[in-house]
Amino acid sequence: MSAGSVSAHEHTELGFRLSTAPAKPQRADARRNREKILAAAAAVLAERGLETQVEDIARRAGVGVGTVYRHFPTKDALVAALAESHFERLADTVEAALDDDGDPWEVFAAAIRRAAEPAAADVAWCEIMGRPIVSDGARRAQQRLGRATAALIERAQAQGAMRADASVEDVRTIMCGLGHVAAAERAGGPMDWRRYLDLALDGLRAR
Repeated sequence: MSAGSVSAHEHTELGFRLSTAPAKPQRADARRNREKILAAAAAVLAERGLETQVEDIARRAGVGVGTVYRHFPTKDALVAALAESHFERLADTVEAALDDDGDPWEVFAAAIRRAAEPAAADVAWCEIMGRPIVSDGARRAQQRLGRATAALIERAQAQGAMRADASVEDVRTIMCGLGHVAAAERAGGPMDWRRYLDLALDGLRAR
């Protein structure tokens, strides 16, 4: 399948909808190739953003372009798989904070700082997070992340440390904004994403 070939049920306006057909078991070598492709895509997109070409991903993975398209029929399919992986890692980070019985505000702030580190190092992070990808896996991981973030917010609000109108959407916007600040910093701008995160967290504090 060529890079431009996208069937009607696979492509949405800006994202990719995974087929609902049951997946067939993959051979060990096929599974290894899929993991290599995902790792290569994550690395290349982190450096160059979503404008990266499939050929560059295949070259980094050490496979042919045809192998990439056998696993991911379109570039959108590959981005959807990366989005699921991103959301899963974020959800794991924030859910782990729920087990911390320390000061609710400090637990929340520490979790956000841990989650911000990957965003600061990944050019494509904000683009992927803001893209309306609707694969079932990415949606489930995003919902996990939202529930865990909401629970941390509610704890800090109950403590009286966080403003009452703070929301999960506020946190999502802050995280996405950090991606832009970090990209400007990498380009040599007079930016410090950690400073901007501190300012954003301060804005969420109750007064």
